[in-house]
Amino acid sequence: MYMANSTIASQDGKEQDQEIWFSLRIAIAKSSGFQSWQQERNISNTLDLDQQVQRYLKETLETLAY
Repeated sequence: MYMANSTIASQDGKEQDQEIWFSLRIAIAKSSGFQSWQQERNISNTLDLDQQVQRYLKETLETLAY
């Protein structure tokens, strides 16, 4: 019974993570910083939104690390 409950909890956690990522991705895509970044690199049509947001976050965090 414990295994079944932990599997259900794991699936619920994954669904919750996906919902959080979806909301976060939309919020980031609407931000002026992301839109400026997107225009500077002229990549709006070359990558899907997930890839763009991931790249934006990576570059932003790398810049902040310096």
